[in-house]
Order: sequence, then C-alpha cells, then structure tokens
Amino acid sequence: MIVGTAGHIDHGKTTLVRALTGVDTDRLPEEKKRGITIELGYAFMDVPGVAERVGFIDVPGHERLVHTMLAGASGIDHALLLVAADDGVMPQTREHLAVLSLLGLAQGAIVITKADRADAHRLAAVRAEVQALVADSSLAAAPVLAVSAATGQGLAELQALLAQAARAHAGRADDGRAFRLAIDRAFTLDGAGTVVTGTVHAGTVAVGDVLAIASGGPALPVRVRSLHAQNRAVPRAHAGQRCAVALAGVAKDLVQRGSWLVATAVALHSQRIDAQLRVWPGETRALRSGTPVHVHLGSGAAMGTVAILDDGQGRQCDALAPGESGRVQLLLHAPAAAWHGDRVVLRDAAASRTVAGGAVLDPHGPVRYRRTPQRLSELDALGQPDPTARVQALLAVAPQGLDIQRLAAAQGLPTVDALLAALPADALLQRDASTAAALGTLHRQRAAHTVLATLGNFHTSQPEELGPDAARLRRLACPRLPDALWRALLADLRAQGHIGVRGAFVHLPDHGVRLSAADERIAQQAAPHLHAAGFEGAWARDLARLCAVSEPLMRGTLSRLAQLGEVHQMVRDLYYPQATVQRLAALARQVAAASAQQSLTAAAYRDATGLGRKRAIQVLEYLDRIGLLRRVGNEHRLRADSTLFLDVAA
Repeated sequence: MIVGTAGHIDHGKTTLVRALTGVDTDRLPEEKKRGITIELGYAFMDVPGVAERVGFIDVPGHERLVHTMLAGASGIDHALLLVAADDGVMPQTREHLAVLSLLGLAQGAIVITKADRADAHRLAAVRAEVQALVADSSLAAAPVLAVSAATGQGLAELQALLAQAARAHAGRADDGRAFRLAIDRAFTLDGAGTVVTGTVHAGTVAVGDVLAIASGGPALPVRVRSLHAQNRAVPRAHAGQRCAVALAGVAKDLVQRGSWLVATAVALHSQRIDAQLRVWPGETRALRSGTPVHVHLGSGAAMGTVAILDDGQGRQCDALAPGESGRVQLLLHAPAAAWHGDRVVLRDAAASRTVAGGAVLDPHGPVRYRRTPQRLSELDALGQPDPTARVQALLAVAPQGLDIQRLAAAQGLPTVDALLAALPADALLQRDASTAAALGTLHRQRAAHTVLATLGNFHTSQPEELGPDAARLRRLACPRLPDALWRALLADLRAQGHIGVRGAFVHLPDHGVRLSAADERIAQQAAPHLHAAGFEGAWARDLARLCAVSEPLMRGTLSRLAQLGEVHQMVRDLYYPQATVQRLAALARQVAAASAQQSLTAAAYRDATGLGRKRAIQVLEYLDRIGLLRRVGNEHRLRADSTLFLDVAA
C-alpha cells in the first residue's frame, strides 16, 4: 500500500512521516537549507502481520509545487490530509483536497498535526473546520485524528489505522491488467546503469522482462536488469508498490518524469483523450470549450485544450458549471500515454488552481464526429464498470465492429482473451496473428442483408457480369467495415451458401449460367484464338469467322463465359481470356508501384504493354470499372484494398 501526505506548506507532512518511519524524506541540500519539501520524498514502514511494507510519498505543500504534488498523488492508495492545529485550513489544504477528490481517493484520514500547540477548544474548532471542508469531497467519511510528532500524541492511533488499511489492501486480487509504472524519477547508478523509480499502477514485473518506455513517441524497448520494491531487492514487483527498476537498453536522457514503463502489449500514446470530468465545486468559473489547461496524467503533465462533449446525460453543451459533471475531449499539445480508467486532473493555464478532474474513457478519441449520438453511445458503453460489460455494450452500438486488439491495449489488458470470452456466441469474429475484431449479432445480420441486397441490385443492372470483386462489393455495401471483418463476413456468407465466389468475384448463388454442349464446343474452339490474340484482345466477329459459327451464336457463348468469369469484355464485342487480363493487371500494379502516388498514366501503361494509346486507355478504363484502379484526373490510381486477380494463377 502507498500512503501519500497532502496539505499546506509547513503543516508537518515531512515531520509526521519521519515520526512514523524514522526516515527524513527531505534529501536535497536545498530542502535542508530552506526547511521545506521541494521534490517527492519516499519512506517505508513495516506493519506487523503484513508481508509487505507500507510506502509513504511525501509531497511538497508550496503552491508553486502543486504539479510535483500531483506527480506523486496519482499513485497513492491511502491519503493523509494534514492540517496544522495552529494554522487551521489554508489555501493549499483546499487545493490538495481538491486534487485528492478529483483523483477519486476515498481511502484516507484527516490528520490535525501539531496538536501540542493547541488547547482542547482550538482542536475542537479545527476538527469542525476540516469536517465541514471535506463534507462534499471523496474523504467525507474519513476519520479525523489529532497527533503531535513532537510528543507522540495520537501516533499509535494513526499507526493502528494505517496497519488496518494495509491489511485490507493486501487482500486485493490482481485485476489482470498489464504492468504499468508511472516514472517520477530517472538517474544513473554505478553498476546498474539507468534506473527509474515510480509507483506500479497495474500488473507485475520480473527481472529479465522486456518492457517499453511509453511517452510522447514510439515506444522504446528495454530490459529489466534488477528490481527494488518498497526499498528491498526483489525478483518480482506488483501493483501498489514503490519500485526502482534498473534498465538495460536505454540512456537516462531518453527517460523523464511523466513517461511510463509498460508491458509492450499496452504501449500506446495519443493526443485526443475522451474523459468523464467533474468541475471542482470550489471553482469560481465554468469550464468552457476551448479553455487551455494543464492536463495531469500519471506522473506527468501536458498542455491541452478542453472540448465539452455533453453533460454526461447525452445533452450537448459548451460549458460545465462548478460541481457539474460531463464528458469532454482533451486535445493535448503533445502526445501522452493514458489508459481507460486512469485518473486525470486539470489545472488552469497559469497553473494557479485545480479546476476539474475525472477518469479516462477512451485514450483514442476521434478527430471528427466526437459529439454525434453514435459516439456518445460509445462513451456510455465505455463507462460500464468492468471490461466484460464494456465490450458487450460496445458491440451493441458499433455498426462497424470492434477492434478487440486495440480495445484490449486501451483497457491495459495484456491479451485479448478476457474480451473474447465476453463476446456473444453468435458475434462475428476475425482473429489471426495480428488481428482480433468482432461484429455484434444485430450488426452482423444487417451487414449480411446489405451485402445480399447490393449483389441483387448489381446483377439486375449488370446481368452480363458475374459480379463485383470483393473490394468493389465492400465499397458498394459496407465501405466503413474494417477489412478483417469484411473478409470474415464474406467467408461466413459463403459457408452458409448465401453467396458464391469465383476467383476475386462475388455473386449470388442463382446468378450465372451453365454452358450448353454447344457453348462448351464453341468455347473450346475459341480458346486458342483468344490466347493467341494477346494484349490486343479478340473481337467477337473475328472469333466467329475463325471458328466457323454465326456471330449471334459466338456472342451468346462469350456473354455466358463472361458471366462465369472465364473471359472479360473490355468494350463491346472485344474479349480477353482470364490469363491475359491477369498479366495486364500485373503490369498495371508494377507500373503503379514505381510511382510515389501508386498511380499510372495511359502513356506509361502504353509503353509497358506495347499497346497503342487507344487500346491502353480501353484496358485502363476496364480496370477502373471493375475496381482494380480508380481514375483521378489524368491518372489511374491503384486501389490499396483491391485483391483483384492476386489469387488467380498466372
């Protein structure tokens, strides 16, 4: 368990920690000289009957050092809010209480220090004052104790209270999240190299583990050389401990306060964070959209801007009054790491007061459509109490499906297994080595209906074609459905017999024809001539003459072959066999790949194929029409999602 002190400057935080632990947490020369805490200080206390030591974080009380106080407060489990008996409630008492409440800390105690300097009447007055102060805060139910570090008054009672809290905390089960440590200090130690310290927010870590430094850019891989937890050398550390980690593979200059040491599976960063916030009741102004703020996450802080999404009930608004709650998007000026449920505190642009705080809902806030009913329903789902409830609620409101892999990382989960176990049995799932995505039952049914209706319309409007290729069909039917889920949907429809697939083309099972014996004979006669025509293609009238059949009969056979996907009609009466179109498509891909824009011109394609300009344009227009290319101005751009002809043997 980690205990954090809070309170106004010179209200006895460091003195109380020293009395409880025997450790002076003021370690810097400047702190000794001035008699105040400037940096975070740490101490530890053994508790009878509890295997682990209790850790203390002693934070500065000066108004200019609230940012340092926040760096330590975000990792504590139990708060001690100190109020000196001779001073009573002071400005930083109020702000530190705001910070603790906005961080959601409900476990703690109010400690009236320097009790030897006040009589019973004064102690009663201060007790009444602090009880009134905390009445609307997360510490409203916290006990109030009077102590004196000088005389020992009340110390035994406080130690007993902390021991009881430590025993209760020791019984908490691992919640299954991946390892995360909020780095608040980094230094170099002879024989150990780069060492980082901080509070473990989740998960476990062992010597030899490969982790990552997550901050505002690509994650830096590191390896754990050694560990100290609660000021003792250990082979393994876990959530709720103060930990020092010696790292291999990273220089000290690349690590700073505010970074995270995390399991590689959950290393992430973003600049748009959707959160549930409450404006502190003691704030004098409403929090409005566009307000610049300091955003405190973990042990770090970044400048950002607030965009109010709604009042928490789905009603759009542009301001939240003091005491009100709502959902917001935080637009950070620089990327930061955050996970679902992380506590966030906002201070004003001048860093002079704490204005709001709450919890992260989604570390990957959208750039657009952030206030639509669809997005607000997703935030409702993300507000559910546990990962299982969240994934089920999200599936119900996600017509484009869920990226389970991304969701697991945002929830701080090391694998997708827990989320997959929560999926309904009839949800559509696509999972491979790099992907895990799901589509809920209702949305799966709707997508399937749209695909079948789209194919029916396509067959009606273009009966001479077998069907669109899979990529083109996706653009027509489900353009926003992720590729992984699209492929899974087609595979499911095919397995159920609702669609047929020939090569890259998709069609309804009853669309198509069977060749008659006469058609089979004509097709066999025409095949050599079609292949011999090469890139120029063969005209129906020429094939009729070469095969000694009537033109109407040849056209009918070629039309049926085209419906079966065995030949392609570039323009009216001009046909190419599948193998030739495969080679033409491969050349188009090759020429496009040589361009930075993945595009090609008619002139470039003419030169690559040896065709005349007119025929080269006809081929390119056909490739546009069937979905391999897309016309952009005078160029034909390769569609990145098209798999047309890739699975056809040359």
